[in-house]
Amino acid sequence: MSALHLTEAAAARVAAIATRQGGVPAILRLSVEGGGCAGFQYRFGLETAIAADDLTTETSGVKLVVDPVSLDLLEGSEVDFVESLGGASFQVRNPNAASGCGCGTSFSV
Repeated sequence: MSALHLTEAAAARVAAIATRQGGVPAILRLSVEGGGCAGFQYRFGLETAIAADDLTTETSGVKLVVDPVSLDLLEGSEVDFVESLGGASFQVRNPNAASGCGCGTSFSV
């Protein structure tokens, strides 16, 4: 298994966002920052370039990139896009997270 996995649903959503934003590259950056209610929080953003030391994985032509520092906390994770009655969001299934919070964007190790 790859160090990270982007699901088909997440890849389709990134591709749709990139198209709506004028055809920017379909590159999703996932990073981890200190903070949030559980100690660390996930950050998502569209990128136009990939750094030489980024880990890159690809699903259906969409790239997911992670910097080396964040990778230590994200190794083996899956990024999905989930739509429900409560809303729609990118979600990270992180096997390294010891606990999370109700918002789904914060975790501890």
